[in-house]
Amino acid sequence: MQEKKNIMDYDTVALDQEGNAVIIIDQTLLPGRVELIALRTAQEIWDAIYLLKVRGAPAIGVAAAMGIYVLAKNIETEDFEEFYREFCRYKEYLDSARPTAVNLSWALKRMEQAALQAGRAEKKTVPQVKEVLREEALRIRGEDIEVCRKIGEYGLTLVKPGDGILTHCNAGQLATVKYGTATAPIYLGQERGYDFKVYADETRPLLQGARLTAFELYSSGVDVTLICDNMSASVMARGLVQAVFVGCDRVAANGDAANKIGTSVVAAVAKYYGVPVYVCAPTSTIDMETATGDQICIEQRPAHEVTDMWYKEPMAPEGVKVYNPAFDVTNHELIAGIVTEHGVARAPYTESLKNIMSQRIQG
Repeated sequence: MQEKKNIMDYDTVALDQEGNAVIIIDQTLLPGRVELIALRTAQEIWDAIYLLKVRGAPAIGVAAAMGIYVLAKNIETEDFEEFYREFCRYKEYLDSARPTAVNLSWALKRMEQAALQAGRAEKKTVPQVKEVLREEALRIRGEDIEVCRKIGEYGLTLVKPGDGILTHCNAGQLATVKYGTATAPIYLGQERGYDFKVYADETRPLLQGARLTAFELYSSGVDVTLICDNMSASVMARGLVQAVFVGCDRVAANGDAANKIGTSVVAAVAKYYGVPVYVCAPTSTIDMETATGDQICIEQRPAHEVTDMWYKEPMAPEGVKVYNPAFDVTNHELIAGIVTEHGVARAPYTESLKNIMSQRIQG
């Protein structure tokens, strides 16, 4: 009998062998059903990102890079300028799927620069440019794995064996290619016998903590307890949590961080109870051109995610107004450290993030 695969045995985002499709786990079906789907058209890729079939800033970036390659591969012309115009049309369309996650635009810009370098600067043929794009997309995927592992190593220095860790939303392997960002210290600690006790917020309204974080941590043998979002103060007051690790979709130059709605509430509660909050952020998520969190565009989601989703019948009066922002911004004063692949940034973040980003450029 064939052994049943664990969710951790699947690639979150991958390119099929012929390079004709992006293969993702449809995360809207988890944890009830694990289904891989192939994305081949611009509409399919856009929908997958917008509808959260693929989600998490790093995974979105990887999916976008692979997606723009798949679309570029099918552009039928031998003229580079014509190819580039069509490439840009696809790029702008995909970039409109989700405005808050900077990795989306970052990955697409990086793919564009690779195309321009190959086609204009190096005068490569269109088929050669397409191959360059394929290599760049796979490079972005490989870098994501290494970046998350390094975040895990630095994050692990901030906690000790036996600690209780609280996390919000899903910044796990399902949000990246491997390890996750906020869960990377947890997975490395699991490998090294740290025996962490993890508390996962359910994360209303889309339940990424319940459906995804609790699912993957439990599947990996991590000691995880699911709690409702409004229980964070309760576990902190009882001394069950020694650190909070969260991911993010964009970090401003002053250290303000946009993450899944409710993160700022957790951070404010943690500040009251003296529990340090660490934001785990690949440098691709740090936006030095955005001065503060006030300038981060916050995506507004449909009302039915609050009123109808997950229920057999609507759980709110018909016609009631709904406010459903996908993210909130955690003020930098509530953040004890921002964990990157180049180390842990501390306040004042205007200086430490600048130093971190200079290491990224040099590296």
